[in-house]
Amino acid sequence: MNALHERLLMGAAAPDEPVTLAMAGVISLREHRLPVYRAPIVGLNGPEFRRLLRRFFPALDKAQAAAWLPLDSYPAYTPTVGDEFPDLLELLLEHSRFSGEEARWLAHTIATGCMGRNHLWQDLGLLDRGMLSELLGEHFTTLFLRNVGDMKWKKFFYKQLCGKAGIDLCRAPSCGVCSDYRHCFSHEPGQPLLVAADKVWEWRNAHG
Repeated sequence: MNALHERLLMGAAAPDEPVTLAMAGVISLREHRLPVYRAPIVGLNGPEFRRLLRRFFPALDKAQAAAWLPLDSYPAYTPTVGDEFPDLLELLLEHSRFSGEEARWLAHTIATGCMGRNHLWQDLGLLDRGMLSELLGEHFTTLFLRNVGDMKWKKFFYKQLCGKAGIDLCRAPSCGVCSDYRHCFSHEPGQPLLVAADKVWEWRNAHG
């Protein structure tokens, strides 16, 4: 178990909820991303991030949080030329089913996960692709419904961005006849990068 992930879920209000798991996963996997994206959740300033911790991880020890998440050591995020993060964030916010601060935090969380190098469900610290689809279907319903072919989520998001920009990088006339079909639509194998939710409950019960 990732030590930071363990502390976050021990302090979580709802450690088996997909939103909580995604936030805990992105925070805990920050070292798996390129340096520019290694803030716990990219684009949130210190006060915002501390409010997120209080809301979703209310029992997290503040001293531990300060030691494990030294926010002052992360430079403020500044978009650069060719950086897709702002566009991904805008896409998610456009399709957010809910409004308010918590909805924005979740959009930042998912956009941050997209900056990882694995399948999106893995870079969010989720158990499998199904959990990710459940989360997107509930919180970004209109965007979720656009993915009629069940394209891999990172591929789908970037295809949406290309469409908004009027760019078509696909040479095939349709997905069904594309030689790269399996790269966009095939099964997403792999193991979770972090602990499964049932193990969280076992650990909490064992440690009081």
